[in-house]
Amino acid sequence: MKTELITDKYLSDAAKAIKKGFVVAFPTETVYGLGIIYDNLAAFNTLNTIKRRPPNQPYSLMLGSINDIEKYAIVNVDARRLIEAFLPGDLTIILKAKDNLPQWCVNSKDGSVGIRVPDYQIVTKLINLVGKPLLVPSANRHDSPPLLCGADVFNEFNGEIPFVVDGTSGSMLPSTIVTLCDKCKILRIGNITKDKIENVLRKEID
Repeated sequence: MKTELITDKYLSDAAKAIKKGFVVAFPTETVYGLGIIYDNLAAFNTLNTIKRRPPNQPYSLMLGSINDIEKYAIVNVDARRLIEAFLPGDLTIILKAKDNLPQWCVNSKDGSVGIRVPDYQIVTKLINLVGKPLLVPSANRHDSPPLLCGADVFNEFNGEIPFVVDGTSGSMLPSTIVTLCDKCKILRIGNITKDKIENVLRKEID
């Protein structure tokens, strides 16, 4: 496969590739991501192969608008507060998934899904061009550091994906991850700190 490093002027080409089941790389406000359309099992399997990641670890569901969250997940009071405070932005919230999601999008252990709404024009435009949510992990091999610029992503995945949207990530840190399923717990700290989350929720959390 030929890999092209493209500018955001050619996002429509990237969107067409994603709709056909290909993996495309692009910058976000955190680190570079690898994106696929969420409802294509073959694309999911390809992404696992490229990432060298076990198939039993679901990816975050990336949405173009906070208004879409309740289409795919059950939003409780704590989640609503975090959404209003930090989304769109570099926060991933883990919620109970609704029944309309394919099984490979859902954590089989607890029926949850990670939700991400980016605050990055390129990504939002790409999702809107695709017309469906994307599954998006960081652009790196499993257990390797996330990549931050288009050239590095191109060099790593050259020959395996059709397009890398050129650019620079907005941060050196991936998103903060908070699970809100049974009890609120921070799974990973990014630019959104524990103190900021506790201030919004008005309580201490793990």
